[in-house]
Amino acid sequence: MVSFLVEFLSNPTIVIGLVALLGLVLMKNKPTVVITGTLKTIFGFMILGAGASVIVNALIPFSQMFEAAFGLTGIVPEDNALVAAVQTVLGFETPMIMLFSFVINIILARVTPFKYIFLTGHMMFSFAGTMAIVLDQLGCHGWTAILIGSVIQGFCMVLFPAISQPYTRRILGDDSVAFGFWGSSLITLSGFLAKILAKKNRDEQDSWENVKVSEKLGFLKDMSVLMGIVMVIVYLITAIVAGKDVVTGLSGGSNWIAYVILQAFTFVAGVLILLQGVRMFLGEIVPAFKGISEKLVPGARPALDVPIFYAFGPVATTIGFLCAVVGGLVATFVTSLMNVVILPGVIGLFFMGGAAGVFGDKLGGKRGAVIAGLFLGFAFTIIPAICYPLIDVTRYGITGLWFASTDAILVGVIMKLVGMAFGLAV
Repeated sequence: MVSFLVEFLSNPTIVIGLVALLGLVLMKNKPTVVITGTLKTIFGFMILGAGASVIVNALIPFSQMFEAAFGLTGIVPEDNALVAAVQTVLGFETPMIMLFSFVINIILARVTPFKYIFLTGHMMFSFAGTMAIVLDQLGCHGWTAILIGSVIQGFCMVLFPAISQPYTRRILGDDSVAFGFWGSSLITLSGFLAKILAKKNRDEQDSWENVKVSEKLGFLKDMSVLMGIVMVIVYLITAIVAGKDVVTGLSGGSNWIAYVILQAFTFVAGVLILLQGVRMFLGEIVPAFKGISEKLVPGARPALDVPIFYAFGPVATTIGFLCAVVGGLVATFVTSLMNVVILPGVIGLFFMGGAAGVFGDKLGGKRGAVIAGLFLGFAFTIIPAICYPLIDVTRYGITGLWFASTDAILVGVIMKLVGMAFGLAV
């Protein structure tokens, strides 16, 4: 029974659907409204996930071309692959921490001022895996690790959304939704720095979304067209530097130029799918969640994944991503002088850098978006290099991967340092 519940609730689509169903039922809606709202919430979330998958699949060959172009080898920050690989050793602790942390999250949202319910399923799984790894290296196993990990993760599931909420409220325009992502504090810090360092007394029209173009270039007003042109240029330059042979190998023998252009267009198509999913998902989950906030956890807000911000600044999302790649490149060359080389995690740089661009644009205008993206990319890449020696994943037979979620890294490193101070590290 326990294994069924763990597997059932480990599926984020099911969790989201159940939340929508519960909220709509608590609001005493008619069965037709409950069915429609629940299914549209699920479909919106699945569309969002499908868009994210398309983006990831388009970024993988780009990442490989990038490594070949610049001749770099090292560690890639990628949580999900790392945690999945460790499940052969910690396959009991990780899902149990995830399950019980969600219960603790709901209790804390009920009895404390932190009225946030963390609903980003894959992030819950990756954080639970991080807790299992760190606690294993502190000599904690089985139910002891589950108890400690669940309490820490449950607390973090209300703490980090609370930290970001003042800025989340400003970006989204209301207080109905929170930020449930284990990089939220770094994205928020990027927005804060953009606000501090950008031009003071800026015009409210100072935004990448309001950039004026001549009538001859009017087609650039369409976000999808602009992003398509930019990404084709970025992909082509990377492919040319990497070389025809490398790209042909990735393409399976098809024309390498056509392959690169199609991969760039696939990336843009993924973004468009994702944005459609975000609009549909938010349009259903927010009203449905009112039932939970009014009945089960009064005043609660759903803490949702990072793509919720992209629709509020599509052009700024692109700017933030490109600047994050530049910042990540700079950090990679800095880490080449350290003990470990951290390669730019292109997937993380897109999802976090895009959000940083939106935060920076809303808080500091065009200059702010550039500042936020550059800082995010640099910090996202340099933090793993600094913290890498503290959490050893090679003992699990894993090479070439390390943690990417900066909030999880922060919590894990603090736990490891405290454990080392008390002589618990093994």
